[in-house]
Amino acid sequence: MKSRNQIFVFALFLAALNLRPGITSVSPILNEVSDVLGMNAVVASLLTSIPVLCMGIFSPIAARLGARMGTERILAGSMVMIALATVLRIFTHSSLYLLFTSFLLGIGIATAGPLLAGFIKHHFPTKVSSMIGLYSVAMVIGAAAGAGLTVPIRMWFDGSWRWALTMWAILALVAIPIWLFASRHPDASHNAASAPQHVPLPWKRGRAWVITIFFGLMAFLFYAFTAWLPPIAQSMGWSATFAGTVSTVFTLVQIPVTFILPLLTQKFPHRRFWLMLCSLSELIGVVLLLLPHVNPIVAAVFIGIGAGGLFPLSLLLPIDATTTASEASSWSAMAQSIGYIIGASGPIFVGMLHGAFNGFAAALGLLGVIVIAMLIIGFFITHRPESVLR
Repeated sequence: MKSRNQIFVFALFLAALNLRPGITSVSPILNEVSDVLGMNAVVASLLTSIPVLCMGIFSPIAARLGARMGTERILAGSMVMIALATVLRIFTHSSLYLLFTSFLLGIGIATAGPLLAGFIKHHFPTKVSSMIGLYSVAMVIGAAAGAGLTVPIRMWFDGSWRWALTMWAILALVAIPIWLFASRHPDASHNAASAPQHVPLPWKRGRAWVITIFFGLMAFLFYAFTAWLPPIAQSMGWSATFAGTVSTVFTLVQIPVTFILPLLTQKFPHRRFWLMLCSLSELIGVVLLLLPHVNPIVAAVFIGIGAGGLFPLSLLLPIDATTTASEASSWSAMAQSIGYIIGASGPIFVGMLHGAFNGFAAALGLLGVIVIAMLIIGFFITHRPESVLR
């Protein structure tokens, strides 16, 4: 049992580690890539939005494939897809080609995301919060590495941004054999007698829709900041190097929060308090970005605390609402399907507002409204009676 747990914990960590570098590695060099490939702000934002949109479109398919072929097998395949998409970036010669690699990357991420919730529910039913914490921390570490190390990697490769984007395939190449081994384990879902069965997505469940909308607003904010926080810092008069530091701080702050918060929820399980506290932290960060003479690193800390807490909480909500691994995968697939489609529009809306108003004030106003909506939903998401939400 101990050996089995070690294998699955390591596999979980590696899978989560691969879910963000392909997205966050673009942001620090976005201006250079845009100049070389001739992309305007809206097209450049698609490099972040396309993978997120794919995560929305293909998540329901992932849940069905996992039930039919086994969660571990599909997760191994998702690592292969992520590796392939990332390796192909070395051959980038046009914006259309780079957008295509983002599409492939999105498919790989989409097939992994919702299945990991079911994987945790199936293999670690008594340790859900701690495993969600591990999952979240690994994902944030991957995101931080993509945001913070891409520029140094570019320098190591004589300024080649193509190599800087491609090197992140190493993480997926390491994960592939681990997941292939896990898929052959006797306790893998397609071998176990208790293997998850496919459960239809809960389209008619009110509680599922509330969770889904909250997840979508959370993703909208996260990907908007992931794509545009460095340019926002530059628009405030800071250098490109400092703007990259702001993005790194935003991501690094999330690491301890994503690990500690799920553990705190074990002792203080009421979700409403944590949802509203994290949303309020993001709202403070947005307001600080609108104020003159405020160091954007301070704003990045507040936004990072909020984002770092809201993600694992959003992952826990579908698991809280279900009783089996198959239901957890189904509810997570719905939340991530619609949620990531909403999230994909975040970078696009910010890019459009930036272009229309020649600045970020209007875009930050929109983000502030989104956070206020999350505060309201966060209050009711665990306040209304179960009978009403169902």
